Amino acid sequence: MVTEHAPAPTAQVLVASNRGPITYTLGEDGTLDAKRGGGGLVSGLSAVDDKLWVCAALGDGDREAVRRGVGEPGVRMLDIDAEVHADAYNGIANSVLWFVHHLLYQTPVEPVFDAEFRRQWASYEAYNRAFAQALAEEAAPEASVLVQDYHLALVPGMLRELRPDLRIGHFSHTPWAPVDYFRLLPDDIGEQLLRGILGADRAAFLTRRWADAFMGCCTEILGGTGRTRVGVHGLGADADFLRRRSREADVDERMEALREQVGEDRKTIVRVDRTELSKNIVRGLHAYRTLLETHPEWRERVVHVAFAYPSRQDLAVYRDYTAAVQTLATEINGAYGTESWTPVVLHVKDDFARSLAAYRLADVALVNPIRDGMNLVAKEVPVVSDHGCALVLSREAGAYEELGEDAITVNPYDVVATAQALHEALSMGAEERTGRTKRLAEAATALPPQQWFLDQLEALRQE
Repeated sequence: MVTEHAPAPTAQVLVASNRGPITYTLGEDGTLDAKRGGGGLVSGLSAVDDKLWVCAALGDGDREAVRRGVGEPGVRMLDIDAEVHADAYNGIANSVLWFVHHLLYQTPVEPVFDAEFRRQWASYEAYNRAFAQALAEEAAPEASVLVQDYHLALVPGMLRELRPDLRIGHFSHTPWAPVDYFRLLPDDIGEQLLRGILGADRAAFLTRRWADAFMGCCTEILGGTGRTRVGVHGLGADADFLRRRSREADVDERMEALREQVGEDRKTIVRVDRTELSKNIVRGLHAYRTLLETHPEWRERVVHVAFAYPSRQDLAVYRDYTAAVQTLATEINGAYGTESWTPVVLHVKDDFARSLAAYRLADVALVNPIRDGMNLVAKEVPVVSDHGCALVLSREAGAYEELGEDAITVNPYDVVATAQALHEALSMGAEERTGRTKRLAEAATALPPQQWFLDQLEALRQE
């Protein structure tokens, strides 16, 4: 399952995640092109020197790199069988665990935990076991291991059996389901997941709400959390990086293009999301359409700049959702658009520079997820906004815990109330908007990625 290679020096700090800091693309001529990733974990880990990142080979390029022995110091990529990975990643992690923790099931017809589910669950176990074995091989005595997310919920328990000397932490980047919803899972599977995480010395979450939900499940199902301690670390935005990157030339170019699409003297409502089911993009578009219907004074005076970047398109339900977003945007433009005004400017091709340009231009940021572990977009927009931005924020986003006081809060299911919140945000005076933006930015950057990671490491070592 795991490709053999020459033993690497043992590490004092190890991180395990499905996706690593680098991906490889295999060219037609057989060359491998390496591309470094971004995100909070990559940024956070830069604070530690002596570390090893254990991750999965996610595509043909990654697998070929492992076979050729190509890599970079501090990264061990596991060549897990492609079918096993597909079962574990798409079959279980993204189609079961993600749905449970984000409360996404249409319960009259799903889930159905049948023999196929059990077959995929065996792959999830094998996938987690591969990580546990690799970590056990690489870790120095009494090293600290930080396991990331729902993909690897069984790793702490498996690793504890292999290496009881290690300090093991698990961090959940998603919400955690309340006990009644968690119990949709088969009883033995739910218990196995909880015991897997409880193999860690410390289990950590993005907000107190998700930590409390986890402890509630442990108490109800297992009678408690045992020796495992539970903590909270609210990942913040990387202010220095965002402010620097958002002022670079390619962002300025995209701002000019967006201004041309929006038109002169118009306000903007901006959203930037993956077309992930939990992001609630369709209801956001319905709310915008309701705004145009109930407050016709905004027609021709506002544009909804919606960036909906396709996610998990190998799953049919995600392809259908992406198509629904595109269809609804087209309908709104057809119903309300004029020769000189396009009500919805929709982009579905991922472009980070364009996203930053939209952040800078935004008069209103719409962040209305059904449920979200944190939602860094809510934190990033106030940091780079040029002229201040009103934030319309779902109370079901983890970011609500820190930003709710200065945001306009909405129930993500209530389209009418969200439309009214958009009206309130668009009508907000410049002085109030500036003050709110400043306070939002301060809260959003309270725990930047490097400090977020170091705080977890310190807390783990003190257990």
